[in-house]
Amino acid sequence: MKAEFVNPFLTSMTNVLTTMAQIDSQPGKPTVKKTSTASGVVTGIIGMAGEQLKGSFAVSFSEPVIFAITKRMLGEEVSSVDETVIDMVGELTNMATGGAKALLAEQGFEFDMAVPVMISGKDHRIEHSSSGPTIVLPFNTEYGDFFIEVSFIPAA
Repeated sequence: MKAEFVNPFLTSMTNVLTTMAQIDSQPGKPTVKKTSTASGVVTGIIGMAGEQLKGSFAVSFSEPVIFAITKRMLGEEVSSVDETVIDMVGELTNMATGGAKALLAEQGFEFDMAVPVMISGKDHRIEHSSSGPTIVLPFNTEYGDFFIEVSFIPAA
């Protein structure tokens, strides 16, 4: 998977957190994911399909990070992965994917987006809709880490 395809997801996620939650994040080194186990405790995943490519985008948060985002965006103190937190992950997934979709459209890639699915729990699994490699991009914030995953293959 080419960097010019992955970078819009990185840019969009960074922009969403900066503008919506006033949280700065620094990307780490991308790697190819070897297992389906999530790095965070709550994940949003969304499928995307277009004429050229199909696949999915996921964002997986550690508790301290998603709790801080929820507090900053909603003004609510949370201490467990409850309905409010899960809804927040869904909203963040939609916003980040929508931003990446717009950036990809500028490069000539058009996509339809599915409805995000949220998964939570320690060591939950993330199943991408593509059989291709999954690129994991770790991010660090003052509250801890979160991870985005991108997995796309050529459309048949």
